Amino acid sequence: MAQSPNAALRPISDDFSFSSFISRQRVRAAEPLGSLVLVLAGALFLAGCQAETAPAAKAERPVQVQRVSFESSETVREFVGVVRARHETDLGFRVSGKVVARLVNVGDRVRVGDVIARLDPQDLRLQVESAEAELAAATSNLTQAAADLERYTTLKARGFAAVAEYDRKKAANDEADGRLARARRALDLARNQLVYADLKADADGVITAIRIEPGQVVAVGQAVATLAHRGEKEAVVALPETWLGEVRDAKATVRLWSDGNRTLQARLRELSPQADPTTRTYAARFTILDADDSIAFGMTATVTLARAREAQVAKLPLSAVLNRGTGPSVYVVNDAGALTLQPVTVSAFLANEALVSSGVKDGDKVVTLGVQKLEAGLKVRTVENQQ
Repeated sequence: MAQSPNAALRPISDDFSFSSFISRQRVRAAEPLGSLVLVLAGALFLAGCQAETAPAAKAERPVQVQRVSFESSETVREFVGVVRARHETDLGFRVSGKVVARLVNVGDRVRVGDVIARLDPQDLRLQVESAEAELAAATSNLTQAAADLERYTTLKARGFAAVAEYDRKKAANDEADGRLARARRALDLARNQLVYADLKADADGVITAIRIEPGQVVAVGQAVATLAHRGEKEAVVALPETWLGEVRDAKATVRLWSDGNRTLQARLRELSPQADPTTRTYAARFTILDADDSIAFGMTATVTLARAREAQVAKLPLSAVLNRGTGPSVYVVNDAGALTLQPVTVSAFLANEALVSSGVKDGDKVVTLGVQKLEAGLKVRTVENQQ
C-alpha cells in the first residue's frame, strides 16, 4: 500500500524538532556562564589597569607670602580733640542781685573793661547812702568826744576833774575814732559793691558761653559767662595709658578738620596726672604753635603723635599673625616649599599691621592670608604679595 508523502516525512520532522530543542537548551544553559565569565574577565582587566597606573600627585597649594624686611619704624597715632584757649575764665558777679541787662552774646570779642552784664543797682545805691550817713554820724560823734576829752584834760591839769572821769572821756574819744574809721571802710565797701553791679571783662578774649538772661536773680560768684583769653591756643585730647610714658618724647602735629591740608606744629604743655574716672583716659593739652585768628575755639583738631623706635621691626599684615593660645606665630615657607610655624615677638599692634621685633629674619617668606586653614609641614606654592 503506498504511503502518503506526509507520512514519510513525519519521522524526519520529529527528529529535527528534538535536536533543535536540545541545542536551544544547551545555549540557554551556557548564557549565564558566559556572562559570568565576561564579568570576571572585565574585573581582572580593570584590576590590571589599576595595578599598572601610578597614583596622581597631589597639587601644591598656592599661598600669598611677603618677604620680611627689618627697618627703623616710627609709630604714629592720631587723637581727636578740640581747640581751647590756654586760659578760660568763668565770670561771675561779686554781689547778688537781679540781672537787668546782658550786653554780649556768645562769640563776641571783648576787651578789658567791657561790660558784659549789669545788675539792678538800686539796693546798692541805698547801701552807699546808708554808709555815707553812718560816716557823718561817726564824724560828729568823734568831734563831740574830742571836745569832751580836751575839756577834761584841762580840768585834770588844774585838779578839778577826777582821774576816772578823765579816763572815761578818753575811752569815748577812742571809740568814736574807731567808729569813724569803720564808717569810712563801710562806705568804701558800699561804693565798691555799687561798681560790682557791672560785670566787666578782665582780659581780652572771646565769650564762649552765656548762662544768664535779663530778669534772672544771681548769687555771689555764680558763673554767668565764660571768657576765653586771647593768646595761646591749645588742642585738648584724651590719651590712653599706653602713651603716658612716651608722649613727652613724641613729635606732635595738629591738623584741623576745617582745613585738612594744613599741618601745624604743637608742643605738649600739660598732662593730667590722674585718669578720668569714666573713660580711664588722661587729658593732654598741646599748645598750637603759630596759631592765628583763623583757628577758632571749639574747632575739631586731630593731634598726630609720632615716636621713633630704636629697635628694628618688621611690618607684617595682621592677617599673617596666628595665635592658638601659645602666643603669636607666623607661617614661614622654607627652601623646600614646606610650611614652618614660627613663634614671633610682636612689639605693637597697629590698625592694619603688626610690628614684629624677633622670631623671623630678613628675607623670610611669611604667609599673609588664610593662615587659619594651614598646618605645619604642608607643601605650598608661593605667590609674593606686591606691595
